[in-house]
Amino acid sequence: MSAAFLYGLVILSAIAHATWNAMMKSAGDRTLTMIAIRAVGLAIGLAALPFVDWPDAAGWKWLAATSVVQFAYYALLIRSYDIGDMSVVYPLSRGLAPVLTTVVAFLFAGEVLGPGHLLAVTSISLGIMVLSFRSGASGPAVGFALATGASVAAYSFLGGMGVRAAGTVLGFQACLEIVNGRGMVGFALATRRRAFAAYLIANRWVCLLAGLMSVVGFVAFLIAAKVLPLGPTTALRETSVIFGALIGTLVLKEAFGLRRIVAATLVVAGIAVLATLH
Repeated sequence: MSAAFLYGLVILSAIAHATWNAMMKSAGDRTLTMIAIRAVGLAIGLAALPFVDWPDAAGWKWLAATSVVQFAYYALLIRSYDIGDMSVVYPLSRGLAPVLTTVVAFLFAGEVLGPGHLLAVTSISLGIMVLSFRSGASGPAVGFALATGASVAAYSFLGGMGVRAAGTVLGFQACLEIVNGRGMVGFALATRRRAFAAYLIANRWVCLLAGLMSVVGFVAFLIAAKVLPLGPTTALRETSVIFGALIGTLVLKEAFGLRRIVAATLVVAGIAVLATLH
């Protein structure tokens, strides 16, 4: 597969991610929606497992670490959307991720951090600061959004390293969906069994679509991350911030003033620079 095709998959991942995040933000019960999304992932993982390669033993530690971080990500994302607008939370959390992933990949995976990377990191950081201060967002909303971004960077790095060590993208993802899905569904059955069953039935089509987008989007990212540098790949995926900001404004009717336009432009500009570096 060519680099252009792989980067196209990453753009697909970005669109899918922004869409299912908007669906969760607008949901009546975000916790149950997230659990339902992971239940769809569990079903897909179980269905795919007999037809995919089993991950190599070297990939299991990465899979376990990715799963743990993703559980933290689910909790942080839900809380961020509970207290903040999507057009603030989404650019902050996704814009921070490529900065951290690029730095971590440089420190621990041997990926080069050149002048272009530093320029991109600076642009993204400025965008985050512009969006954070005097944007109408509360301190807690900004804090949870930044924590969410840190968790995104962590699971992106761990997942990318995991598919390289496991030797299989689909096998790694199937096992990850099973582990995460069992944990989330188990939590729902232990704490909100009746509410979860009723919610799943009433919102089955929305949850199914969001779940499919979540799984397909992350698989597309992992396919690219197995071959392409992790920093630029994660950065390109975070072009989802522009889709998320537009959805928050046009669909969820959130305010999108000049400050947020400038912030989104800086973040996307930095992401674009990162995505062109090899």
